[in-house]
Amino acid sequence: MVSSASVYRARLACLRAHLQARGLAALWIPSSDPHQSEYLPERWRGRAWASGFTGSVGHLLVAMERAALLVDGRYALQAGAELAGTGIELVPTANPRATDAAALDWLLAQLPAGAAVAVDGEVLALAAARQLWQGLAKAGMTLHWQQDLLDAVWAERPALPCTPLHEHPLPEAGAARADKLAALRQRMAALGAHCHLSSALDEIAWLLNLRGADVPFNPVFLAHLLVDADGCRLFVGPQRLPAALRGQLASEGIELQDYAAIGGALAALAPGTQLLLDPARVSLALIERLSAGVQQLHATNPLQLMKSPREPAQSEQLRAAMVQDGVALCEFYAELGPALAAGAVSELDLHARVSACRARRPGFRGPSFDTIAGFGPHAAMPHYVPTPAQALPLTGRGLLLIDSGGHYLGGTTDITRVWPLGGPPSPAQRRDYTLVLKGMIALSRVRFPRGTLAPMLDAVARLPLWAEGLDYGHGTGHGVGHYLNVHEGPQLFSQALPQPETALLPGMVISVEPGLYRQGQWGIRLENLVLCVPAGSTEFGEFLAFETLSLCPFDTQCLEPSLLHADELAWLDNYHATVRRRLGPLLEGAALAWLHAHTEPVKR
Repeated sequence: MVSSASVYRARLACLRAHLQARGLAALWIPSSDPHQSEYLPERWRGRAWASGFTGSVGHLLVAMERAALLVDGRYALQAGAELAGTGIELVPTANPRATDAAALDWLLAQLPAGAAVAVDGEVLALAAARQLWQGLAKAGMTLHWQQDLLDAVWAERPALPCTPLHEHPLPEAGAARADKLAALRQRMAALGAHCHLSSALDEIAWLLNLRGADVPFNPVFLAHLLVDADGCRLFVGPQRLPAALRGQLASEGIELQDYAAIGGALAALAPGTQLLLDPARVSLALIERLSAGVQQLHATNPLQLMKSPREPAQSEQLRAAMVQDGVALCEFYAELGPALAAGAVSELDLHARVSACRARRPGFRGPSFDTIAGFGPHAAMPHYVPTPAQALPLTGRGLLLIDSGGHYLGGTTDITRVWPLGGPPSPAQRRDYTLVLKGMIALSRVRFPRGTLAPMLDAVARLPLWAEGLDYGHGTGHGVGHYLNVHEGPQLFSQALPQPETALLPGMVISVEPGLYRQGQWGIRLENLVLCVPAGSTEFGEFLAFETLSLCPFDTQCLEPSLLHADELAWLDNYHATVRRRLGPLLEGAALAWLHAHTEPVKR
């Protein structure tokens, strides 16, 4: 039998042969598609195809003598295991934003002056391309972006996805398409733009109140969008929409064109057109189609800022979705206990089990990501997803981390809990768990001025860990879409330098998920979603706070109560009382008993 590692070595050899035949010294395969998505359709998962690394973020660099995979701390353990035997070296980076710069540094260290580096311009963001161009030029190197080399070696490369589109209806969508387009045009006018280009799939889906299924677990569809003062062109392929919806869009001035027609439409823009675009979210190849007379206005896509704050009615819908999700989780955990006792469950089974419970709830539309279920040492890999080859049976003693979520018409959920199996947790595990919980409570309770840049609050959740000389290698939270991508910008808690667009505003939803990971032993991450809500005004301005949305008990067996202050214990007891009050009326039998058992006040 051919080993999986030898398959990837053969693929690298084939790539190198094609590089050599074209006079190229190296190939950069980023984790991206023509829309700069985080989660990719199968067609653009070239990095996984060539390396075997299945994580969602990372860059593969292939030179003639060496190859490297660059990933941040979330994926270091996973990548190390998946790259074994492939000949690809692992290069950890400080955070996702540092990966592009680290990739350039690696190329500069490996290649001589005059070398040519290849990358597919269809998937390389304009902003990243400019940095790469400048960095290579300083070393006397060149960038070749006009060809996708993967097409030459990937014989069974998947075709473009083409799932049917459907409408996200009112009131769940928040506002009508016409109102959203009018608001977008106002922002375009304020920036002096005649036309706006958007390639970001979640922004297009939000603006037009449409959903699809082109990307696993993300209800989006492949499309580009051009909006001007008089019309809107959606490049998606008319055959993907039912006739009635096509007619409705046409009546609203939205013209449907084929997905591939976007290049010609950009090339046809008249000289003097002021085109608004976000260089971080459109590809180099698209922008190269513009004529020299088109004036590019570079700014953060206004749609990103428009879609993040929820309307008040949408916040109510999200609260209702959280109740349904909490009910599903109680039923899941109540069913899981007897299954574990029977010894018939592995990590691999948990995604199907929790999804089945969610599927019984009204408004459910599918899981929002592939469940992260790690037992024992696997929980120490923050983004570990079990596979048949590596899934552990849930037997013996250890901590089980389950990070899962669902899409509902009224919103998207994402929640993480940790449970002890096979006996009580050790004192060291209880200490770690409690320190992580202290960080979650601290950030959940913070009050801050409106417009505070979200990364500035990241340290609040880390302080209890830092005090003990501990830390974790990922951000503390990400924005969450409204029946959209489970990862949404611009709001995020991270150690990256704060940017103006990350300002927190009422209606924004963001996760709070500190963690602690002991390599080869256990991992702990606790996650709730929170909503930014008004918290009063003073002579110093308007203040905001976080309303906790997620509804599922924490396991108090993992607690070391002596490490919690009285106000932290009160927060936990109040949270559990809220969970019991809101979920109890919809539960019965074993699930209700499980809820009651796990929402008792903490014993001091």
